[in-house]
Amino acid sequence: MVGRVTQGTITSQLLRNINTNLSRMQVTQEKMSTGRNINRPSDDPVGITYALRYRSDLTVNERYQGNVDSATSWLDFNDTALSQVGDVLKRIKELAVQGSNGTNPQVALNTVADEMDQLKLQLIDISNSKLNGKYVFNGQKTDQLPYGTSSNITDVVTDSGNIDFTINSGVRLGVNLNGNDVFGYPPTSSTVQSPKYEDDNAFYVIDKMITSLRTGDYKGVSAQLPNLETRMNKVLAQHAEIGAKSNRVELVSNRLSDLNLNLQTLQAKTEDADLEELIIKSKVDENVYQAALSVGAKIISPTLVDFLN
Repeated sequence: MVGRVTQGTITSQLLRNINTNLSRMQVTQEKMSTGRNINRPSDDPVGITYALRYRSDLTVNERYQGNVDSATSWLDFNDTALSQVGDVLKRIKELAVQGSNGTNPQVALNTVADEMDQLKLQLIDISNSKLNGKYVFNGQKTDQLPYGTSSNITDVVTDSGNIDFTINSGVRLGVNLNGNDVFGYPPTSSTVQSPKYEDDNAFYVIDKMITSLRTGDYKGVSAQLPNLETRMNKVLAQHAEIGAKSNRVELVSNRLSDLNLNLQTLQAKTEDADLEELIIKSKVDENVYQAALSVGAKIISPTLVDFLN
């Protein structure tokens, strides 16, 4: 037996269909206005889990990129400092070769010694270099002056701690320099406690040369040339290590940039709306809604007289 379809039933069904079309059109317009395919978890429960994962990965990746930038700053600064150290030692070697010539009068030797004094002060200034308020040649004790200006500068033992940056998952990179590795550990004549002793300590060698120049001891100046060359080679080794780390950091930075781009692309595919498709869908939904209103107006227009007839 077929049930009777009343006017009220027709009207209720019509209103439900119109509201359904209106809701569908509202959802489409919301996606168009926000530009996002997922505006709430209920829009795509599976997609929202991927979207949250991509956002988390992007946040972590940005932290790594920040560490890479900081590591790059340290390495670039150290590279510059080592270049300056190399230039000073090179000039000192030129003066030492010049001062070891036995034909020089004492006045000329004193002039060479005076310039070496200034170069030593410059080397001390470099050894006390700071980056962002932190001393770069004193290990983890970045708030303490490593060399100062004291007369016993050859006896200085700097902190050997490393400053590491996490530049990727499970990857840590040391960016600082040990002052003693650059300028040398105390000489064997030193009475201070030190993990090792080196007679090619840059300040010790310069002091020996200055003393020999002022006393006219040409042989004493020549005797320190091998130690000076050894120290220059050690500085070059430190410089090469910094260069290798800089290259590695650059590669990591490029990899992180590529990863960031990939994550952003995946996130966009998951979250972002296809505007062209939505515009077409919105137009279709609007036409359907207008058609429903037009048909509905004809269905619910009959009056009581029409029923009586």
